[in-house]
Amino acid sequence: MSQSTGGTRERIKAVALELFTEQGYEATSLREVAERLGVTKAALYYHFKSKDEIVTSVVEDRLERMDALIAWADSQPATPATRRAVIERYADATFNGEQPSVMRFFEQNQTALKSLSAGRELRDRMFRLSTALCHGDDSPGAQLRAVLALFAVHSSWFAVRTPNITDTERKRVALEVANELLTAIAAPHPPHVDHEVSG
Repeated sequence: MSQSTGGTRERIKAVALELFTEQGYEATSLREVAERLGVTKAALYYHFKSKDEIVTSVVEDRLERMDALIAWADSQPATPATRRAVIERYADATFNGEQPSVMRFFEQNQTALKSLSAGRELRDRMFRLSTALCHGDDSPGAQLRAVLALFAVHSSWFAVRTPNITDTERKRVALEVANELLTAIAAPHPPHVDHEVSG
């Protein structure tokens, strides 16, 4: 029974995300979600009492993945190889399975997500993961590069506008840019030199 219930919940989340992405979170009602699922609103209420509950459940799934990745990253040495492995695992978690539809929902509904506590928790995890990415280099530049490397993975969903690009190609480009940013973390930087203009 619980397996069937779990499958129903996953189906509800998938259909709700589809509608939220097509029409916008605010513009979509639970009634419309129930109609697309072919169930009554009462049947939908059995699993989720509100749209917020659906989104919170989606975000919680993602938070669990991020917590596991942060714990793994914290247990590894602060090396370029670890940073590459972390960003690759993060990209895998972002592009695999149902995650592309989740990322499209996030991209289309950023304003709604920011107002939900689940959205704030997601932001917190992003900063924790970026801290794990720049272990061994606490310079401002490293902090910024770590955050931008994560955003390279996210923003590939809307910044790369090449027609008919596959998710595999999108992921490859995202990782290429992310790794360029991560390469500069903990690498020696040339000293800053002020050049005086001779007159």
